[in-house]
Amino acid sequence: MAQDRQNNLTTEQTQTGMSVNSDGFAPDGQDVSQILNQDEIDSLLNNGIERDEQTGVQALLNTSTVSYERLPMLEIVFDRLVRLMSTTLRNFTQFNIEITLEGIDTMRFGDYLDAVAQPSMMSVFKAEEWDNFGLMTIDSSLIYTMVDVLLGGRRGTAAMRLDGRPYTLIERNLIEKMLHLVLSDLSAAFDPLSPVTFRFDRLETNPRFAMISRPSNAAVVARFRIDMEDRGGRIELLLPYAMLEPVRELLLQGFMGEKFGRDSIWENHLAEALWISEVDLLAVLDRHMTSLKQVLKWKVGTRLLLNATPDSEVEMVCGDIPMFYGRMGRKGDHIAVQIEDKIKRQKD
Repeated sequence: MAQDRQNNLTTEQTQTGMSVNSDGFAPDGQDVSQILNQDEIDSLLNNGIERDEQTGVQALLNTSTVSYERLPMLEIVFDRLVRLMSTTLRNFTQFNIEITLEGIDTMRFGDYLDAVAQPSMMSVFKAEEWDNFGLMTIDSSLIYTMVDVLLGGRRGTAAMRLDGRPYTLIERNLIEKMLHLVLSDLSAAFDPLSPVTFRFDRLETNPRFAMISRPSNAAVVARFRIDMEDRGGRIELLLPYAMLEPVRELLLQGFMGEKFGRDSIWENHLAEALWISEVDLLAVLDRHMTSLKQVLKWKVGTRLLLNATPDSEVEMVCGDIPMFYGRMGRKGDHIAVQIEDKIKRQKD
């Protein structure tokens, strides 16, 4: 054993380039067992962390999160949806249901499909007025809970999960009825902002058949938790940003009616300023077309012949807008115009 230890120390001495004496110590008296080799030194310098070979651009392209503009009004719409769904699903199941909004995220559509837990049901729906599609995902826990409740399952018992088999026709029909109710509530939640009809299109169990957008397109994902006593599950609502583009300006508002609110104080100030504004009113005796060449020949004393007589009708204009017809005359030492009729403008 001692001989083997000595041979190992000799080998380590050769690899590290250090000399040791027969007692296993370096010339300075340091124990050889405490001396680190090159691999251990490199590991300490790198803090044991492997370097990521991705460049900054690659890391940005591969990230699953998307930085996009915040839509404050969408949070209000989803809060309204929670209240509507709570009432609707209570009436639908005759159970005490609690619905909470767990969060609103922004991510790429392809990343969302990759993260969908299987088995689950994915409902594709269409926004008729916006001519685009959205996606609603129901996880297996909620599916089995709803089926159990609707088919007369007893309270206080957990729903049986049979993962690994396809959903039956009865299960699909029951969930489809629930989806129609949820989509109706979603339409009602958007109604104060912009009337829209969300129509059920199809029900899928394979994410590959639920491709409603390009994988790189950004989308808003709202996650709702539905609890029925000691059981429940989740519904996830995905709305692509392209789908929300027709109402983007409305969703950027901080509160309902922000852009269309009326400020009576400002309106009164504006009306008062308009009533006391001074405008120029011109009396047009005649209009004459001439060339620029003739205008350049004009000088002091040039006479212009007008097709007007002392009794001719005078047109009164404000800017480019004709206002009145009148007659030229005198009042005291001033030339005056007597207004006789108002010019009626044609509506565009």
